[in-house]
Amino acid sequence: MSLRHFTVLLVTQLAMSAACMPGLAADAATLRERMVQDQIEARGVRDQRVLAAMRSVPRHRFVPQDQQADAYLDKPLPIGYGQTISQPYIVAVMTELARPAAGDRALEIGTGSGYQAAVLAQLVDRVYTIEIVEPLARQAARTLQSEKASNVVVRAGDGYGGWVEHAPFDIILVTAAPDHIPQPLLDQLKPGGRMVVPVGPTHAVQQLRLIGKDAAGHTHSRQVADVRFVPLQRK
Repeated sequence: MSLRHFTVLLVTQLAMSAACMPGLAADAATLRERMVQDQIEARGVRDQRVLAAMRSVPRHRFVPQDQQADAYLDKPLPIGYGQTISQPYIVAVMTELARPAAGDRALEIGTGSGYQAAVLAQLVDRVYTIEIVEPLARQAARTLQSEKASNVVVRAGDGYGGWVEHAPFDIILVTAAPDHIPQPLLDQLKPGGRMVVPVGPTHAVQQLRLIGKDAAGHTHSRQVADVRFVPLQRK
């Protein structure tokens, strides 16, 4: 990144942060539009349905009150219990990689605040999402309900084993990093389905991988980018 580009990005982010500060007449829709244009579309995300979903979902409602001033900056934010909400660009990239279609059934491992589930809910028929931290699962369910994401089902539990009762899934998104790809999730991926998962060591650089399953049930994987996610917790 050039110094000029970095300076422009920094000024833009500072301006967005100031606009979000409590007491100012911030227009959340305008901030989301700027977020999509400057942070997501400008960096190569092209799926118009994904961009529309990112414009639609109010990210500030999925972060704690004391983080709302930074809700539309391109960075992860703490949501409590050692967990984070992913940066908007990564949410958009993972969603685009999954190639969501209107009739799809999606599984998310790592609900967190519910933001990724809310974005997916705009694009698929049904989202099943599992969060291991029970207070976060309850809060996410409340937020999703308040945002009228009626096609999202939240469960508190260990996501490593997936959700057998609702398998197979067209899409599986894993928003915390295991050190290997969980076999139960591969088993629950539908032929023709797509899984997006960060894989790697705890608190280090991981590989974001796109995994597909063909009609014969064989899987293939490719590395997309280096990322950093919180580790996938187990019970």
